[in-house]
Amino acid sequence: MASKSKSILIVDAGATVRDRFGAIVQPEFRVLRATSGEAALQTLVHEEVDIVFITVSLPGISGLDLLRIVRENYPLVECIMVSDVGEVDVAVQAIKDGAYHFVTVDVAEDSLRSLVKNASERQDLNRQVLRLTAEVAQTEREFVVGPSTATHEIVDLVQRVAGLSATVLILGESGTGKELLARLIHRSSERPDAPFVTVNLAAIPRELVESTLFGHEKGAFTGAHRQQIGKFEMAGDGTLFLDEIGDLGIDLQAKLLRAIQESEIERVGGSKPIKTAFRLIVATNVDLDKAVKEGRFREDLYYRLNVIPIKVPPLRDRLDDLPQLANFFLRRYSVKFRKQMRGITDATMKILSSYWWPGNIRELENLIERLVAVSDKEWITEEDLPIEYYLAQAEPDRERTTSLLTDACDTFERNFILKALERSGWNVTGTARYLGIPLSTIKHKMDRLEIRQLARKLRGT
Repeated sequence: MASKSKSILIVDAGATVRDRFGAIVQPEFRVLRATSGEAALQTLVHEEVDIVFITVSLPGISGLDLLRIVRENYPLVECIMVSDVGEVDVAVQAIKDGAYHFVTVDVAEDSLRSLVKNASERQDLNRQVLRLTAEVAQTEREFVVGPSTATHEIVDLVQRVAGLSATVLILGESGTGKELLARLIHRSSERPDAPFVTVNLAAIPRELVESTLFGHEKGAFTGAHRQQIGKFEMAGDGTLFLDEIGDLGIDLQAKLLRAIQESEIERVGGSKPIKTAFRLIVATNVDLDKAVKEGRFREDLYYRLNVIPIKVPPLRDRLDDLPQLANFFLRRYSVKFRKQMRGITDATMKILSSYWWPGNIRELENLIERLVAVSDKEWITEEDLPIEYYLAQAEPDRERTTSLLTDACDTFERNFILKALERSGWNVTGTARYLGIPLSTIKHKMDRLEIRQLARKLRGT
């Protein structure tokens, strides 16, 4: 039924309910008892209580008044009202005031156990929803809002447009947090409790995109055995987020344009227009202006989408945010993997801040997750980083005196030698043997490419 660590408080002026109900739930729950509403409130202050049985007739504070107080001050506590007889009016009022259920004192033992089990499971679900909601909100704050000027400009723009119904176009490279920004806009809007429906158009087979977005009627095509509601209808009066809008086929762009202009859609195989009240946010890493010129994207749709454009910069252009992001991911995955991680050393953070981050924030998150998962230390240090994150440190810090081709060849050779050194346990002689070149040659290359000191650091000597 439930963990013994959960507690049930039984509030009854007499002994009937306290003794009978207590005996029934005792094997699975810790049972607490109170003879009045005042005593029950004292218990709630000092004890962790999960479920409360409240009899309607109580001295002092009435049962219904106690119910209202508990629901207002302890929203996660499930309340079950108890009465000598089936008082319909009282039962209806109790449910309106937030009671989970209403029973009589002679309720069958099996029914009572089932009721308590269901109440306990609902409480677990509510706690999980509350926790996930808090995590999402915290993620949105820490993931997007950093100290960089670029981030603050984005947040300022979000605050100014979130309350509007205008379409938002989010532009940026893959991994920059475009969906998270869309969620932030939704939560900052006038309809934060309405649905937030997300669709990654690049992840849906082309032949299923129309049905996914607009839904279909039964028999609309082979395999359509029942009616299906599309994402537009699911969004209701909330927010529909279309990611990778640049991947939408030219044939469906006209249907999307009509949905935006007329605020209505038609299911595949349907003939009746369906009114919608969604707020649209789209995102892409494609240059839509170029796509319009090449005929891959409708110009009229582009202008409909480009009402409020928001450019999300790549991580390399907002490196001031990197320490905050890295530490946020460190905390997240320390909890996930049950690790006692204290932080990331300054030297390590310096290396991370000089890296190019082609995968942006997603790459940073994946790196921190991997480092936390395999770590047996309290701190992430330089030695924990893969070699590729050192390459920016290895680049000569001087003005360009050679061609781009020469620099590219040097970068490749530097990376290749570092990988060979790692394979050989940072033994230069072994690396020369592995590469099939004289020892003097590799030493010369390490000096010319300025990686000898870096190799010593990575080796730990």
